[in-house]
Amino acid sequence: MQTPLIAFAHVGKSFAGGRGAQPVRAVDDVSLAVAEGEFLAIVGGSGSGKTTLLRLANRLIEADHGTITVEGEDVRSVDPIQLRRRIGYVFQSGGLFPHFSVAGNIGVTPKLIGTPPHDIAARVDELLDLVRLDRTLYRDRFPHELSGGQRQRVGVARALAAKPRIVLMDEPFGALDPLTRDALGDDYRDLHRKLKLTTVMITHDMTEAILLADRIAVMRGGKLLAQGTPAQLSRSGDAYVGELLRTPRRQAERLNELLPRDDSA
Repeated sequence: MQTPLIAFAHVGKSFAGGRGAQPVRAVDDVSLAVAEGEFLAIVGGSGSGKTTLLRLANRLIEADHGTITVEGEDVRSVDPIQLRRRIGYVFQSGGLFPHFSVAGNIGVTPKLIGTPPHDIAARVDELLDLVRLDRTLYRDRFPHELSGGQRQRVGVARALAAKPRIVLMDEPFGALDPLTRDALGDDYRDLHRKLKLTTVMITHDMTEAILLADRIAVMRGGKLLAQGTPAQLSRSGDAYVGELLRTPRRQAERLNELLPRDDSA
């Protein structure tokens, strides 16, 4: 791998257990590198540490030990606000500001970094076109006037507004209906290629990870169990990794059994 755009080296993070319990080790000695232009999916169940790892990358939380570098810089040496403005972040629910219009939400980061209003307006229109939302219909709407899929498209546009090289996505499509989820996933993958982004996506869905990502990292109990392409993961000796990979196959086999094999349906 070339010099990674994001790198975790022996990173650890624990949280207080509460009521005298032992601390919970959310991320346990994880080392992981993400190449420039790569689409990496981090897969694991609830409590696996995948979201914690993502939030460590832009210092939404701080690591207890280890080193994290972004674009070659140790994140501890970078002002966290400036760091976050260089990295796009897409939340599961969109995370839009409810009292801002679509245009206001997309223009937040450019405004904070001092972009002139005329340039912000042009960037909003450009991004609405990119995420397939009609600018005349949607730029002045508010989040409550949008469907879930439309809110996620605005969330993606907002993440791209300051032209970041890196986008972090935390379960971005998990709350959407299947048709919207599939369409938005494909559209984002196209944007990833077109804009030459480096994307790290958190998901619990191995099928989604296989379809969208170049490479997959599997976490459980705070540990990184395996990483690689689907073909490489299939050679892993870890039982949990094998079970995750068998899930899409089992689903496909069941669908083949249940769906008609001709054009009668």
